[in-house]
Amino acid sequence: MQRYTTISYLLAVSAVLLVLRFHLLPAVFAGLAVYVLTLKLAGHLPKNMNRFAHKVALGVVVICVITCLTSAGAAIWSFVGSSHGIAALLATVVDTLDSLRRTLPDSVAEVLPTTIEGLNEQLVEILRNHVQKISVVGMEGIKVFAHVLLGMVVGGMAAVHHFIEHEKSPPFIGALRSRLGKLATAFDKVVFAQVKISGLNSIFTALYLLVVLPLFGVHLPMASLLVLLTFAVGMLPVVGNLISNTVIVVISLGVSPLVGIASLVFLVLIHKAEYFMTPGS
Repeated sequence: MQRYTTISYLLAVSAVLLVLRFHLLPAVFAGLAVYVLTLKLAGHLPKNMNRFAHKVALGVVVICVITCLTSAGAAIWSFVGSSHGIAALLATVVDTLDSLRRTLPDSVAEVLPTTIEGLNEQLVEILRNHVQKISVVGMEGIKVFAHVLLGMVVGGMAAVHHFIEHEKSPPFIGALRSRLGKLATAFDKVVFAQVKISGLNSIFTALYLLVVLPLFGVHLPMASLLVLLTFAVGMLPVVGNLISNTVIVVISLGVSPLVGIASLVFLVLIHKAEYFMTPGS
């Protein structure tokens, strides 16, 4: 049995190297997301279902999970790529920075980007220092989407197979299944925890931008997009919050210095609250 366990670990390490070599990380993340979500939802299925009904219900759960994840991704992509998306947001940030340059000291104004291209370069540089890969558009984006879709299908198949009786499984298959279970557990604890933190942060940000500020007669430009940006980049630990917070504060400063200070204080309080609400902090 120890031999099979050792081989399963070696295969797991090899799989990781192959995933990194062929840039399949998005597909792996998508597959694990479908796998873990299906197992969580399947746990709420009635216990008295017969085997056939249970398989049918599992299939429905898998299809629903894949459909929801795909629809959410498509909606975000469509919104970001629209004329009111990231391009317009970057243009607003650049216009705000251009206005601020006139009131800031020369030493500070010199380091501020003056064009959208310059701002893009700075954002990419920030991301390059924290993540290994940045998704590209065009044909490469289509290829990544195909990989993600295939990964979700494989994740769904693995989730359905999880509920098949395994009493007579060979020891080697059992060892491989154990590796998958540990990976899924780690994914659940780390990635989904980050999703929860990002979601909580987005909810507080939405309340501030869409409710609190309007109550005081302040309407921040592209507030809805800022909430979406907060959730999307919040998946990146540390650097994600840095990006969204910087954009929010800059646009707030474009409204007035007082709103900028209020936004900065609010964001600091949010992250202090996250620190106490995050398990293990």
